[in-house]
Amino acid sequence: MSCDHLICAYCAGPVEEGRCPSCRAARSRFHRSQGPLTPQQLAVIAALVLILTFSLLAPHLG
Repeated sequence: MSCDHLICAYCAGPVEEGRCPSCRAARSRFHRSQGPLTPQQLAVIAALVLILTFSLLAPHLG
């Protein structure tokens, strides 16, 4: 998803253009949320990888 289709409620312009302070704030907030994974998300992914690895190796260990 991108801010291409978002319309500012304050100036009625496309948020992507950043015409007013409200647009610019929304655009920066939107793009900042698209950044890298948070530490919590990385921990969940690591836990899932460990569980999957253990479940695949368990039949061969015993």
